[in-house]
Amino acid sequence: MKKLVLIVLLACFNLALFAQVQTPAASPAGSVSATVGLTDIKINYFRPRMKGRKIFGTEASVLVPFGQIWRTGANSGTKVSFSDDVKVEGIAVPKGEYLLLTWPGATEWTIVLSKDVTLGGNTQKYDKANDAARFTVKPEKLSEKVETFTINIGDIADDSKSAKVQLAWENTSVKFTVTVDFDAKVMESIKNFTKVEPGNYFQAAVYYLENKKDLNQALEWINKAAEGMNSPFFVLYQKARIQKALGDKKGASETATASLAKSKEAGNRDYQMMNEELLKSLK
Repeated sequence: MKKLVLIVLLACFNLALFAQVQTPAASPAGSVSATVGLTDIKINYFRPRMKGRKIFGTEASVLVPFGQIWRTGANSGTKVSFSDDVKVEGIAVPKGEYLLLTWPGATEWTIVLSKDVTLGGNTQKYDKANDAARFTVKPEKLSEKVETFTINIGDIADDSKSAKVQLAWENTSVKFTVTVDFDAKVMESIKNFTKVEPGNYFQAAVYYLENKKDLNQALEWINKAAEGMNSPFFVLYQKARIQKALGDKKGASETATASLAKSKEAGNRDYQMMNEELLKSLK
C-alpha cells in the first residue's frame, strides 16, 4: 500500500513539474483565408502590438528599421499557402507554402516569398537562393492607426481572377496582387460533368459567355439547359444575353420578354429589373 502511495505521489510530482502556466501570448496567432477563383489562399501569422512603440523608420529606437529584413510579424513569421499555381505581382509561383519576408522602406518595400519555411524568425540565415518570388511595392499611409499587425486578403476582382494581400501596421499599408487561373479546371469540369448532368450546361454556357469563348457553343448549351430545366426565367435571361452577344437582337428581345414574364410570375424583382434593362439595350 505504501509503495502504491509513493508511486502516485511521484506521478503527481512529475505532472506538476512539467505543467505550464498558460497566459495570453504577447503576439497572438492569427490567420486569414480566401478562395479566389478556385484557389484557396491561406495565411498564418503572429500579430505583435504597437504598445506605444515607433514601428517603422530610420531612428535607432524603431522596432522595424527601414532597409532591414523583417520576419513580417512575430515569433516564427508568416506563412502563405496557395492550393494552385498562381502569379504574385506577375511572377509565377507554384502551389505550396512559403515564408513571407519583407524589407520595409519609406518609399518602397521589397517582399519575398521564400521556399524555406523552416527559417522562421532566424532571418540572419536567410538565403536568396530560396526565393520563390521577389518584388517591390509602394507603401501607402493610413489615415487611422492600426495598433495590432494585421494581414487581409481583399480587393477580389469582379472576374475572380485576382486579389490583393494587405499588410497593415501603425500608419503603413502595403499590398501585393495574387492572380489565379481557373480556366483549365473549369474547362475540364465542363467536359466531365455535362456528360453526367445536363443541368450543368447552364453553368457551362454562362462561363463561355462571361469569358468570351465560343458563343455558338454557349447557345447550344443554354438551349439544352432550357430544354432540360423547363425554361426557367434565369436560364432564359442568360440565353437572351448570349443571343445579344451573337448579334441576334430580335431573338434576344423575344427571349428576354419571355424571361420577364416568367420572372413576374415568380415574383422575382431582381430578374424583372435585369430583363427590363436588357430589353432597353436591345432597342
